[in-house]
Amino acid sequence: MPKQLCEYPLDNEVPEATDIKEIAGKGLQGIINGTQVVAGNKKLMSHFNISTPKEIDSIVESIVLVGIDNQFAGYVTIADELKEDAKATIAAFKKEGIDLIMMLSGDKDSITQQVAKELGISKAKGGLLPEDKLNEVELLKQDLTKTIAFMGDGINDAPVLAASDVGIAMGAMGSDVAIETADVIIQTDQPSKVVTGIQIAKSTQKIIWQNIFLAFGIKIIVLILGAGGLATMWEAVFADVGVALLAILNAVRVQKMKW
Repeated sequence: MPKQLCEYPLDNEVPEATDIKEIAGKGLQGIINGTQVVAGNKKLMSHFNISTPKEIDSIVESIVLVGIDNQFAGYVTIADELKEDAKATIAAFKKEGIDLIMMLSGDKDSITQQVAKELGISKAKGGLLPEDKLNEVELLKQDLTKTIAFMGDGINDAPVLAASDVGIAMGAMGSDVAIETADVIIQTDQPSKVVTGIQIAKSTQKIIWQNIFLAFGIKIIVLILGAGGLATMWEAVFADVGVALLAILNAVRVQKMKW
């Protein structure tokens, strides 16, 4: 019988945990009322040589296992809700021409596969430690024709965010480590904003190329006319200052675009 942590009802003051230590990719260890308590995944239980019931493996949902004084005490079931725009975001990624979408998760592989199927992601891997995620990304980076973007918000995602060509962190609920490591920070927890960012970038790039061709085209025409003695000082002024004004007016169109 595990040692009782608190003799008081749950609505009373909760005892304070001390000497809290994080075991990367596994869970937490701490002391409550002089008793060692660990909470995390099955790898954490193995780390402390705590045996767990076989029925634990058949649970599809994500669970947090709890050990007290090196004995298994129970588990807490955790069910994450999908973000409202998650499914639409994956569909939009595919529409934008992103040919490989992969889900890398530290959650149980069973629930990872279930979520991936619901979102329409064909390739997914669960039960990964931070170094496992990093290895997966390094394998993808071996193909130099691909640009790797990784989106995450947890502490365990920081190494992968740093290794990716483009690291994207969720700013609202993301960990400080992930935010500091990422190249791009989404200020909300809406993954669809990444799609919006891609669309804005494409529109901006399109306008930049328009301005380049406009500037060079008019200047070349004026140079040809000048060489033939057909261009005056006014045409030269327009090819310089006038083209710059036209480029600015063309760029202002971005403010009125809807994505």
